Amino acid sequence: MTGVGVPGGPEVSPGGPDAPGPAPSPGRNGTAPRRRGRPPRTESAGTRDRILDAAREEFSERGYDKTSVRGIAKSAGVDSALVHHYFGTKEQVFEAAVEVAFAPALEGRQAVLDAPLEEVGERMTRMILGLWENPVTRAPLLAIIRSAVNNETAAGVFRRLVAGQLLRRIAGQLDLPDAELRAELAAAQLVGIAMIRYVMKVEPLASADPEQIIGRVAPVVQGHLTGR
Repeated sequence: MTGVGVPGGPEVSPGGPDAPGPAPSPGRNGTAPRRRGRPPRTESAGTRDRILDAAREEFSERGYDKTSVRGIAKSAGVDSALVHHYFGTKEQVFEAAVEVAFAPALEGRQAVLDAPLEEVGERMTRMILGLWENPVTRAPLLAIIRSAVNNETAAGVFRRLVAGQLLRRIAGQLDLPDAELRAELAAAQLVGIAMIRYVMKVEPLASADPEQIIGRVAPVVQGHLTGR
């Protein structure tokens, strides 16, 4: 077959360098084959979330010491290398799980910070108790508390997040010389109630009406924060 001539110029072959290459062969179901390389961002986000969900379940059921990266990977249906890729060490996986569990508290802290000083105790009590009353946020909180009670590494992660991102912000609103101690005493009051009501399930506190608890506890929390 002869080339296509251009008047006054050379002939150009149909198979020359400027000709388009062959179309890619369709994959199954007539779709184009996927390119190799990094997975799409949505797929990566889904994998990361699946690993976090599996980690919370493992930490909740086994505790920090008995949970392994391999076990988390198996529960998530991925290779251990992916867990290391997204999070690094087991401690970093735990820290990420804590951050996700406490995200609602960190988002809700602004309502506490914006409250008039005389209402901070009630706002703080209502926010924390609300997190424990919600089954969606209660499960990861239980996993974190159980792990933190039994393991110093887990407890350190818990302290860094709670003290650094929540209590110090509340203490900063008090403008008192012992503000951090006051904030920690208030938090201790609420963590103690959470342990007895949701972890140990001691009656009658375990089945008491939440509003009744708030009514009795909020003034005590307020006293820790602003009392003389």
